[in-house]
Amino acid sequence: MEMQQIGKGKVRNIYDVGGDRLVLVTSDRVSAFDSVLDAEIPYKGEILNRISAFWFFYTKDIIPNHMISTENREMPEEFQTSSLAGRCMLVKKLKMLPIECIVRGYITGSGWDSYKEKGAVCGIKLPEGLRESEKLPNPIYTPTTKAEAGHDEHISFEDTVKILGSEELATKVRDKSIEIYSVCSEYARTKGIIIADTKFEFGLDEEDNLVLADEVLTPDSSRFWPAAEYEVGKSQKSYDKQYLRDYLKSTGWNKQPPAPELPKEVIQVTSNKYIEAFQTLTGQLF
Repeated sequence: MEMQQIGKGKVRNIYDVGGDRLVLVTSDRVSAFDSVLDAEIPYKGEILNRISAFWFFYTKDIIPNHMISTENREMPEEFQTSSLAGRCMLVKKLKMLPIECIVRGYITGSGWDSYKEKGAVCGIKLPEGLRESEKLPNPIYTPTTKAEAGHDEHISFEDTVKILGSEELATKVRDKSIEIYSVCSEYARTKGIIIADTKFEFGLDEEDNLVLADEVLTPDSSRFWPAAEYEVGKSQKSYDKQYLRDYLKSTGWNKQPPAPELPKEVIQVTSNKYIEAFQTLTGQLF
């Protein structure tokens, strides 16, 4: 069977390659505030692919995942090209769950805005007196819907039970999300990176086992902060897309497409941040 594109996300293209397998191709596209920008970020796709592969391997004893291989020579022939080398991941097909699993270990971003207003994040009451970017007493689970277009909507744990049709499955998804985040953020801290928050996606295999899928703990799905510069009470420097988001905010853009054009310097700095994140986290040279 020839490759057949069955999906195009903000960053990844999904191909059905027959049987129980898909190929995910991670592009250099970049999105911010739900808009895909015209500019691409050099090396971004390969770095995201390699970081996900690193974490899939690291967490395989906590939960099975969908990764089969990232080796170019093990891809279907159509993907064995120099332009796709390093960007492809051969994965098992899953029945994907229709929720995104957000875990927050620090109070920042929209969570900080919500806390200032309500003393809570997504309905979860938090201690009084927290400061911006402060570590939470325990990580919190704040799932969202998985919107085809526009913004994902925050939902309660009870909503996830209804959406998934099983309290047992919803509980396992929540508990595994927190466990993966806790184990991996502890590792990242030893490498000088604070993972402030992240997003996971899960699916079910043919035997209804829960399987970790999509991307894992990348600078696109997480906030990565340099631990050496961490200081409570303000927003943090980051290895992730926050630099790019901050630039876009500084232009006065109303966050409606089309997004402003990115200057070459912003593209280069963003690319360097992805490379630095990969090298710091994995100890491998890019």
